[in-house]
Amino acid sequence: MQIDKLRGEQLDQLFDAILSLENREECYRFFDDLATMNEIQSLTQRLAVAKMLDEGETYQTIAEKSNASTTTISRVKRCLTYGSGGYQIILDRLKED
Repeated sequence: MQIDKLRGEQLDQLFDAILSLENREECYRFFDDLATMNEIQSLTQRLAVAKMLDEGETYQTIAEKSNASTTTISRVKRCLTYGSGGYQIILDRLKED
């Protein structure tokens, strides 16, 4: 995993902080303090792209709906295909809800 390079106490603390959030409003408040609008938009866009790829949408349709570049779409597709399975965990859980 790429993130193994960053593994350590500080990253553990960040993940523990995220896991401690109890509801959507707490997420809004934490991420508003933690990240810039552009960072949040990028994360949101990547998850939307992953969802559309998982649903079988074409690159063109995804680009039109999400305003993501083909580079971003390709990067997300590569993660879905060859990554650590993180996107798929989330996508499967979102389908359950």
